[in-house]
Amino acid sequence: MAVGTAGARLQERWREILALHARTVCEIDRVLHPHGLGASDFEVLEVLAAEPSGEGAPYRVQSLVDRLHLSQSALSRLIARLERDGLVERSMCAEDRRGVRVALTPRGSALYAEVCPLQRAALSRGLGGEAPAAAPAAPARTVPGPARPA
Repeated sequence: MAVGTAGARLQERWREILALHARTVCEIDRVLHPHGLGASDFEVLEVLAAEPSGEGAPYRVQSLVDRLHLSQSALSRLIARLERDGLVERSMCAEDRRGVRVALTPRGSALYAEVCPLQRAALSRGLGGEAPAAAPAAPARTVPGPARPA
């Protein structure tokens, strides 16, 4: 019977972790939505912004797959959308023509800087920490799509 009880406690803890994750991601999505982003979009921008060789430096897409919890196809669609919105740009890998690199654009870097305090505050609320003092509510701004010819 002890094995059943231990298993039930383990399963209950797992469900608590899933619920905490779901609540936190929903809160992040809620605060980023007015800016045209979701939690996964933010994660891509954050990884690119944190690239050690310089802000917005090209990052191999396969390395992003390894860092984010998205499938290759989901990440490719997300990057294509971020590129259409002018937040990232893709290029071929010089060392491997099959590979693709992605980098932040100046617009993507600026939007990341604008919404990072909002994400951090939502993350803090979701995980039960104190909201960072430097997390004022930024005015909502939508990210327009590509310019259309007149």
